[in-house]
Amino acid sequence: MTRTYITCALTFTLMASVFTASTGLAQDTPQAKIHASSIQILMVDSKEVTLPAEFQVALYENLVAEVQKTGKFQHVYRDGDRSATDAPDLVVLHSTVHGFKKGSEEKRQVTTVAGATSINIHCQITDKTGKSLLERDVTGKVRFFGGNLRATYDFGKKVAEIVRQSS
Repeated sequence: MTRTYITCALTFTLMASVFTASTGLAQDTPQAKIHASSIQILMVDSKEVTLPAEFQVALYENLVAEVQKTGKFQHVYRDGDRSATDAPDLVVLHSTVHGFKKGSEEKRQVTTVAGATSINIHCQITDKTGKSLLERDVTGKVRFFGGNLRATYDFGKKVAEIVRQSS
């Protein structure tokens, strides 16, 4: 009977530590405050890492959608939008892929310890002149359930949280 309680307690402790693990947003540097009414989101750069086209598009679309949902900016401009040059207090979001591991949806369905998908991206927010205002490394992951592209949604949510906290 006590062995069952100990096993349950250890399992609960392990699961609690997995679900409360760090999200990759915390940094040692203090959070900078960004004061801007508009942001331009540039296309995700993946020159260092070969990224499938569907991941490249999903990363960008989820990023734009999640930053718009924050409501922190009056205007969210896409890459190549010419009207962004007229914005008075524009900031620019640059994203560079540094790591990518495509997992297996089948393995995730069978076991929760294999098949994880992760994307490591360096994000930088700059002003119009190119001066860096904020830099973070963000990891989008899907570990348990969902398709591989769910990692791109996770990335977008984490960047949106950084935007919320910094403005």
